[in-house]
Amino acid sequence: MARKVKKHKKASASGGSRKKSVPFYWVAIGVLLAGVGGYYLSINTNQNAQAEPSYAEEDVARQQPFTAFHEMGAGPSIPFPPADQPQPKIAIPSDYFNFGQIGARDIVQRKFVIRNDGDAPLTISRAYTTCGCTTAEFTARVIPPGKVAIATLVFNAGFHDTRGQTVDRGIIIENNDRRNSKAEIWTRATVAWR
Repeated sequence: MARKVKKHKKASASGGSRKKSVPFYWVAIGVLLAGVGGYYLSINTNQNAQAEPSYAEEDVARQQPFTAFHEMGAGPSIPFPPADQPQPKIAIPSDYFNFGQIGARDIVQRKFVIRNDGDAPLTISRAYTTCGCTTAEFTARVIPPGKVAIATLVFNAGFHDTRGQTVDRGIIIENNDRRNSKAEIWTRATVAWR
């Protein structure tokens, strides 16, 4: 007995089955979301992957090293040089760093460069941190013109319970640059639940 073979008709150009096209607005929304997501990822990656500040070791001032703690009371008066004499000028090339996500008991640190771009010694009268969980080690209290001091900020996430929070911690640097006598450095960390 012979089998009957069914023949399939080809769809004609004018009729038959057609593929449905995706509306343009859905494509545009997809491209926009992909772009925003990529931009957000690049910002977070760049903030967390910033290179340590660069400096030549011979340019680091080491006169009167000290540690900054959390102390909010009034400090000593700032010894500004007379206005008609050479002046110091504080410069902090990178005054912000995002640690990203860290553990609930992690201790993280970051070095910051404090540069004197002026013509007179830059004197740090006092430096203090914005919270007891943060300290900062300074290589010098007096920075000659053209030299730098390194401040190493240390944040202890386990000092008190910050689990599940994004926290900002900083250093306030009181110094004898009349134009910027309270310079600031800030960090951010997102503390995990564990």
